[in-house]
Amino acid sequence: MAAKGSNPKKTIRRSSRKLNLQESELYVQQIGDGPPLLWLHSEDYYELSLPLIETLAQKYRVIVPWMPGFTKSTLPDSIRTIDDMSYLYLDLMEKLKIEKARVVGFSVGGWLANEIASKDSARIDRMALVCPVGVKIGGAYDRDIEDIYFHTFDRVRAMKFGNPKNDPRIQTELNDDEAMMLARAKEATAKLCWDPYFHNLTLKYRLNRVTPKTLFIWGARDGIVKTKYGRAYAKLLPKSDFVSIPGAGHFPHVEKPEAFDPVLTKFLR
Repeated sequence: MAAKGSNPKKTIRRSSRKLNLQESELYVQQIGDGPPLLWLHSEDYYELSLPLIETLAQKYRVIVPWMPGFTKSTLPDSIRTIDDMSYLYLDLMEKLKIEKARVVGFSVGGWLANEIASKDSARIDRMALVCPVGVKIGGAYDRDIEDIYFHTFDRVRAMKFGNPKNDPRIQTELNDDEAMMLARAKEATAKLCWDPYFHNLTLKYRLNRVTPKTLFIWGARDGIVKTKYGRAYAKLLPKSDFVSIPGAGHFPHVEKPEAFDPVLTKFLR
């Protein structure tokens, strides 16, 4: 029995299933009830187990598709780019009758959100994009997005986290299933994002079509895509704001949740 005056958390409804869309089997989890919140994870998929999901599920129906090629979702040959994938997700939104959705996208998931919204924003109420990639800001020989395939593992981790010790994934401690999940994710990321490298050459020319209110949330110490890139990216959208999280790298939601979570939840309200 709850103490007098307390506000006990409600029981969270959960479901999961595979949906056959186009040529893909897309594994989708739904957590909670209420207005829809589409949760688009990053290439490193830390967000699939983020505690924040449980908090948001008290108020929203959090819809978590596992990107094609990641764990239980299949990546068919017909999906070769994030641009291709955006049509799959538009079909998903129609299939699940998602209307007036909040969309939260992380890194490649933020890129995917912009690809979706640039084609059809009708089902989206607002978007929060966390250190998204996806566009070319500088010139042909400017390095907008650091090359994660060129640098050593330790160097890449230092670029991803303001403090590398904040990376919760210790690869030497993964069991066989976890290691295979990570390998599949890396393979899918390379297939989808290698050429051109983590961007779509044409996306920035249609970001004027992204009409929902959008918040860019950036780690001030992001070494993958610097805040300068993020601010320039935000200016390409007609209704955008930019917030920086001090001390955080490319995954501020993992590294500085005490600063990140209030910013996101306030915007979603």
